[in-house]
Amino acid sequence: MEFNPSWMGKHHKHDMDAVLDALDHSDNDVEHPQDLLVELQEGFSSDHKRLEKKKYEKDLAKLQSELVKMQYWIKATGYRMIILFEGRDAAGKGGAIKRLTEPMNPRGCRVVALGTPSDQQKTQWYFQRYVEHFPSAGEIVVFDRSWYNRAGVERVMGFATPEQVEQFYVTCPQFERLIAQDGILLLKYWFSVNDEEQEKRFKDRIESEERRWKLSPMDIESRNRWVEYSKAKDMMFSKTHIPEAPWFTVEANDKRRARLNCLSHVLSKVPYEDMTPEPIEMPDRPPQGEYKRPPFNEQFFVPNNYP
Repeated sequence: MEFNPSWMGKHHKHDMDAVLDALDHSDNDVEHPQDLLVELQEGFSSDHKRLEKKKYEKDLAKLQSELVKMQYWIKATGYRMIILFEGRDAAGKGGAIKRLTEPMNPRGCRVVALGTPSDQQKTQWYFQRYVEHFPSAGEIVVFDRSWYNRAGVERVMGFATPEQVEQFYVTCPQFERLIAQDGILLLKYWFSVNDEEQEKRFKDRIESEERRWKLSPMDIESRNRWVEYSKAKDMMFSKTHIPEAPWFTVEANDKRRARLNCLSHVLSKVPYEDMTPEPIEMPDRPPQGEYKRPPFNEQFFVPNNYP
C-alpha cells in the first residue's frame, strides 16, 4: 500500500485552514450531510467474503508501520490530533482502536474511555470532562465513545432531557469549530454494523467466558431499541456533520476490512512525512567493575511453571 499523496510532506500551520486542508484530501469523502445519510444507512454492506487472514495481517503490518512514521512526524512538529470512535455495540470499535494504538508510543498516544459522569461532573459544562483529556503538542488522543453519548445513549435511554439533547445539537458544532480553529485535527468515525451481524457477535460474547464481560444489560437494552438508535444516529449526523469535523462511516460487518479501511483513512488525513530517526549506534559497554549477586535464597522468584 502506498502513502504518497501529492500533498504529503508539506508542513501546515496550526490553524483551521490546516485542519480543513487535511480533511479535504480524500476523493471518497462525502461533503454533503444528506448524501452521507443516504449512503450510510444501517445494513448498507457489500457481499464480500471475509478478508483472508494472511492478507489482512500483511496489510495491517504495512499500515501499522506507517502509523509509527506518522507519530514520529506528529511528535516532531507538535501536531495535535483527536480520533473519535462511535457506533453500535459490538460494531468493532475496540478492535480498531487496539490496532490503531498498539504500534505507537503510548507516551504520545492516549485512549480515553470515560465512564458515567459523577454528580459533580453533571453540574459542569457538558463538554468539560472531555476537554480535560485533549492533546498537548505532539499528542494523539483517541476517544472510545465521546461527547456524542448525549445524542445517542442518553437520548434513547432517557438519561438526558429533550431540552438537553436539543442544546447539544446547537452547541456541538460550535464546540467542534473551536477545536478546529485551535489547530486540532478532529476525525470522527462511526462503525456501522447491521442487526444480523450484531446479533451474531452478541451470541459469541455470551458463549465465550473470556469475552462475556463485553456484554452488559445496557447492550441488551440497546439491542431492543434498534430503530430508536437508528433514528438518533440519523439525527446526530444531520446536526453535527460539518466541514470542520465531518462524519466518516466505517462499514464494519467484516472486522478485518473495517480495521484496515479505518487505519488507512486516518493516515490519509495527516500530512506526515517520514521522520523516523536514524538507528542509535551502540558503543561497547565500558568496564563495570566487580559485582557479586546476592544469594538466591534472599530473593523471591516467580515459579517456573513453563520450562
